[in-house]
Amino acid sequence: MAKIPISVLAVDDEESLLEVLKRLLAREGYYVHAAPDGAEAIAILQTLPFDLVLLDIKMPKLDGVEVLKFIRSHLLDTQVIMLSALNELDTAVECMRLGAYDYLRKPYDHPQLLAVVHRALERKQLLIENKALRTELQRLGISANIVTQDKAMLAALETAARVAATDSPVLIQGEIGTGKQVIADFLHKNSGRREKPFLTVECRRGSGMDFEGELFGHERSAFTEVGSTEQGLAEIANGGTLLLDEVQHLSMTLQLRLLEFLQTGEFRRIGGGKTLKSDVRIITSTSGDLQKIVADGMFRQDLFEQLSAVTLKLPPLRERTMDIPLLVDAVLEKLALKRGLKRIENKALDVLLKYDWPGNVGELKNVLEATALVSPEEIIRVEDLVLPVSREAESNVMMSAPRDGLRVGSAVSLNEVERGHIEGVLSSVRWDQRKAARILGLTPERLSAKMKTLKLKKPK
Repeated sequence: MAKIPISVLAVDDEESLLEVLKRLLAREGYYVHAAPDGAEAIAILQTLPFDLVLLDIKMPKLDGVEVLKFIRSHLLDTQVIMLSALNELDTAVECMRLGAYDYLRKPYDHPQLLAVVHRALERKQLLIENKALRTELQRLGISANIVTQDKAMLAALETAARVAATDSPVLIQGEIGTGKQVIADFLHKNSGRREKPFLTVECRRGSGMDFEGELFGHERSAFTEVGSTEQGLAEIANGGTLLLDEVQHLSMTLQLRLLEFLQTGEFRRIGGGKTLKSDVRIITSTSGDLQKIVADGMFRQDLFEQLSAVTLKLPPLRERTMDIPLLVDAVLEKLALKRGLKRIENKALDVLLKYDWPGNVGELKNVLEATALVSPEEIIRVEDLVLPVSREAESNVMMSAPRDGLRVGSAVSLNEVERGHIEGVLSSVRWDQRKAARILGLTPERLSAKMKTLKLKKPK
């Protein structure tokens, strides 16, 4: 099948400039149509489809801003680049607010124009792929919260869709913030256990009798004479799903008890003599390399084999940078209900593309939420970004890619990134801890604990 050429409509009342645009774009292999004014442009747009419109602003009969409004109302995927001989900041901001991809001031050099055209067409393709992807994910029953076109992530989602209805144990591997909880939730909601409890066990505290009691329960005599018999999460989740989060932290003693439970479905409460049964599906998640932890003798091989009947590996965001523009659009679309419609300028998006995202998608969402909160305009610029790096570092990223391949953020430890990000969010909301906790996705108590650990105090 022959490839359909990319179609561009060039609109300008200066005939000489229009001819230059037509020749320049035709040399690049684009199908080019021209219009001398806004009224004729709208007439053409009503009869022919276009991928991109290059649109002069000051024209007789109908100006470019009115044509832009028509395009955004009727041709949602068509990208628009505004052209103007005037250096009017207010007009540029208005055009970006109305949905123009970019704004170029005349006279523009040809390489600059072609570069912006190329990026605008890439954005159109991303929007189309994102719509197709959402349709496919809906067919699979996968949460609309997941936005990706990365092959490794899509492979993990396909596997999740295939095994969701089974009772097979699933091990989800991925760094913090890659979406392990979302995948676990999907597995439960698409299983025959969806009407039963879905409980999460935080295994970072996976040693000691208190934790064992939380998992398997305890009898009245186990701790104090005035205590009471308590059911454990394994018992409460009977018929449902149990997610063991960060399972690598379980003590060797609890690993043995968990193995026995997996093999028999039986357990005893601490201090109790009665054998109880519970039918739960076990899903585990880890941000570590569990196979290496097994090789180091810190995790049982036989338990690992039981838990990893199906293994899903979620790639970090730095390995799926093509998803960043899609994720930014999706997050800003959701935030529009609370913060009003926000769009991001290309330079700011470039900074996000070059940042390492040690906290992955979770961090990206937090950064955008904080940025939308403090950004004074509808267009998010570089200086608005609430990132745990200096503005100088951001500027360096924008100017050129470092020769050693270093990315923004890669020279600092994860603790420093976390401290800088939390401090930035707190500062953006004038140290209102409740607001900051909401932006960060933490409870106020959890934020307070983190501030103590990181030694963060409000400046006097």
